[in-house]
Amino acid sequence: MSDDLQTAAPYRELRDRSQNERESFWLDAAEGIDWEVAPASALEVTSDTEWRWFPGGELNLSYNALDRHIEAGRGDATALIYDSAMTGTQARFSYTELRDQVSRFAGALRAQGVERGDRVLIYLPMIPQAAIAMLACARIGAIHSVVFGGFAATELAVRVKDASPKVIVTCSGGLEPGRAVEYLPIISRAIELCGGAESGVASVIVQERTLIPGSAADYADDTRTRWLDWTTIQDAAEPADPVAMKSEDPLYVLYTSGTTGSPKGVVRDNGGYAVALSWSMKHIYDIGVGDTMFTASDVGWVVGHSYIVYGPLIAGATTIMFEGKPIGTPDAGTFWRIIEDYRVKTMFTAPTALRAIRREDPELTHLAEHDVSSLRALFLAGERTDPETWHWIKDGLGVPIVDHWWQTETGWAICAIPLGIQALEQKAGSTALPMPGYDVHILDSKGRRLTEPGAEGNIALKLPLAPGNLLEIWGSRQRFVDSYLTAFPGYYATGDAGHFDQDGYLFVMGRTDDVINVAGHRLSTGSLEEILTQHDVVAEAAVIGVADPLKGQRAAGFVTIKHGHDIDHDRLATELIKLVRDHLGPVASFRDVTVLDRLPKTRSGKILRKTMRQIVDGEEYKIPATIEDATVITDLIAALDTTYHGPATTAITVPQKSKKGKKRG
Repeated sequence: MSDDLQTAAPYRELRDRSQNERESFWLDAAEGIDWEVAPASALEVTSDTEWRWFPGGELNLSYNALDRHIEAGRGDATALIYDSAMTGTQARFSYTELRDQVSRFAGALRAQGVERGDRVLIYLPMIPQAAIAMLACARIGAIHSVVFGGFAATELAVRVKDASPKVIVTCSGGLEPGRAVEYLPIISRAIELCGGAESGVASVIVQERTLIPGSAADYADDTRTRWLDWTTIQDAAEPADPVAMKSEDPLYVLYTSGTTGSPKGVVRDNGGYAVALSWSMKHIYDIGVGDTMFTASDVGWVVGHSYIVYGPLIAGATTIMFEGKPIGTPDAGTFWRIIEDYRVKTMFTAPTALRAIRREDPELTHLAEHDVSSLRALFLAGERTDPETWHWIKDGLGVPIVDHWWQTETGWAICAIPLGIQALEQKAGSTALPMPGYDVHILDSKGRRLTEPGAEGNIALKLPLAPGNLLEIWGSRQRFVDSYLTAFPGYYATGDAGHFDQDGYLFVMGRTDDVINVAGHRLSTGSLEEILTQHDVVAEAAVIGVADPLKGQRAAGFVTIKHGHDIDHDRLATELIKLVRDHLGPVASFRDVTVLDRLPKTRSGKILRKTMRQIVDGEEYKIPATIEDATVITDLIAALDTTYHGPATTAITVPQKSKKGKKRG
């Protein structure tokens, strides 16, 4: 055990108390929230698969995010900074200004017949109206469902059918580098696919953007749905006061970005979520009143819900809403500019953003142009951070790099370094230590616990789940049970594979679906990708298991090259094959390498390994709606013609001894 872990008393004491004195621990945490009716108990378990947090408690998240800070005399403090690298716009909203916008828009929603429990679908890019609409829904007890702006009409229609929103909130469109995406035709088509008037969508509220064509007036002749101008109805509305909600009442439905079947609508509660975010802001991210947090994500993802909108505002901090990309808007120094301009204390982004910056600016020359001395920590989540990228950014920034792990379903970190408690050791490749509320175990395929350090298996969470985790799947309690609680009774199956080390640090090595089975040997994609990124010219790597007639599967690698490096692709492939064999031996049967310009990813940065495998194996495939750029698939298919295929492992026959000890011929 490392010296750092031996002196980890504050963390250990906190973790032990959260497990041994769960009631008092979480009731104490609940004091960080202002309740209309305080809960008398922390947890009520009604069955092996049903529980609720803070039963009897009543609160309002909009009040906790806005009004209480104004009442505490901080109305003039900055709540939200909007920075658009796409338009060059910067704007600040004080807590009072944001509260006034939210209360008026809440009144506008109410004027359209939206009441407690009704659904409102929000289809917006990274503009302030997205946060305003979310908080307005929370204010009057409506359930919001944010859909990533730019989703195709067919995918949007699936979510409209499932959530049955009374109102859709949108704008003229979103901006991407070099192009604009018009939203209104997409929404009109989605409503049409849902049967027009039968869709249940009574109104579409449109915020106009000057750089993108489209307004509510363009749809004045629509007899199915009312199309309304945001500014007009907001100006005419009466401000709405916060409505007290039961702790277990749904706050929002957020659809997971699955690639098969119908999307799952994760249902989040009010009370458990509020307490979890309040606790995590203080104890994990070390953010409090007056601090500035920059989360480079999107409100369409869970990270945007938790740590762009609700978490920082509950904490009384300043949050930054950034419309842009880590590179190309205008360059690989955008993140560092934001840190300097707004004196950011804590930043949160995805590993894929860092890899994009590393590919463009491997020497971090843009970083040297900015004063980032205000930064105290960088948090990462979304995909596993390869050790090479981890060391690169840690050396560059000189601050703690916390690669923590959580899911859409959990809403906040399962494992992390709690910097607000103790700045424990960070380990490259690890997602660190389990947080309070989470009892994390490694299980084999039959659900038996694996306790030896380094033993890899299925990562599972012992029930009940922590506060802030999903309540159920929208519209189907049974689907929640079948999807998450059936594989290992008594546990939530995360779908991830990994292991603990001797210090109790968790290493998440990839999705269980991504584990490669080579002649009976189970290999994680994460460990192989870690080896490939050790090569000096490799920017990013993805490994998949492709069909092999002899071994069942073999590992195949896909890599991108850092900008400024020129290397023969066949030479690179042979060096990578040797690298894998030197580190892992021939067991991976690694001999296929394809060089790409870009890896296929979702907009949240997840590599589409399943789609890649289906393409390579010649199977039927569907391009996920969440893909960042569908043209990458076309490029991938073309690049397969240039795949380097190394020689197969040579088989040799070992002479067998006879019973008399003589060799057989």
